[in-house]
Amino acid sequence: MKIATYNVNGVNGRLPVLLRWLKESKPDIACLQELKCPQEKFPVDEINAAGYHAIWKGQKSWNGVAILSKNHEIQEVQNTLPGDAEDFQSRYIEAIIDQKVICCLYLPNGNPYPGPKFDYKLSWIKRFKKRTNQLIKMELPAILIGDFNIIPSEIDVYKPEKWENDALYRQEVRKAFQDMQKKGWTDSLRKIFPNEQIFTFWDYLYHAYDRNAGIRLDHILLSPYLSADLLNAGVDKYVRGWDKSSDHAPTWIELK
Repeated sequence: MKIATYNVNGVNGRLPVLLRWLKESKPDIACLQELKCPQEKFPVDEINAAGYHAIWKGQKSWNGVAILSKNHEIQEVQNTLPGDAEDFQSRYIEAIIDQKVICCLYLPNGNPYPGPKFDYKLSWIKRFKKRTNQLIKMELPAILIGDFNIIPSEIDVYKPEKWENDALYRQEVRKAFQDMQKKGWTDSLRKIFPNEQIFTFWDYLYHAYDRNAGIRLDHILLSPYLSADLLNAGVDKYVRGWDKSSDHAPTWIELK
C-alpha cells in the first residue's frame, strides 16, 4: 500500500498538477493540505473521475485538508483537532481506511516568532500531542501525515544557522517532534534514509528549487503497530519542477 501527503497550495488552481501526479504516482491513499477553497468548492467530481473517494474540510482562502482513497472505503472519525471549541481553522481530519487510522494535518506555520501566531502553534501542538498519545495508548495502527511545519533537525534544512529564530525551526517545535518519536512514533523517511539530506519544500524565491535550497516540512509518522511494515519511502521531488506546481513536493511511503 502506497500512502502519500501533498501540500497542494491551492487545490483548484493546481488541479492539473494534482491529477497528473495522482495518475503517475498512483498512491492508494493521498492526504492533501492547503486546499484554499471553501467546502462546496472542492473538486470532488474531478477527484472521483481520477478514481478516488474523498473526504475534506475546506476553508475559504486558507488552510483546508483532505484524504483521498483509491481502493478502500473512508470512514471519517473527526474533522477538527479536539481541545479548543473556538478554533475554526481547518487543519485536521482523521479517518479509518483499511483498519488504519489516518491523521491528516496542516500544522500552523507560527511565524513571525515571537508572537501570537507562534503561541497558537504551540497550543495546537499541545492538543495534537494529546491526541497522538491517545492513539498510542489505544494500541492502534495509526499514521500522522501531512505538513507539520516543523524542521526536525539540522540535516533537514539548507543553511540551518539562518533558521534559528524561525517558527519552523525553533527549539520548542523540534523538541515536540522529538517527544513524539520518544513516545514511539517513527519518522518514516528517516528510517529509510537515516543520514541523507532530503527536502520537501523549496521557496518560490531566489531560485531555491534550482539550488536545492530546501527544507523538510512534510512528514509521515508511524505508530509502533505499523513501523515494522514500512518497506520504502521517498519524495517526488520532480513534481516541484513542474509548471505551476506547489512549493511542496509529494512525500510517500510503502507499507506491507
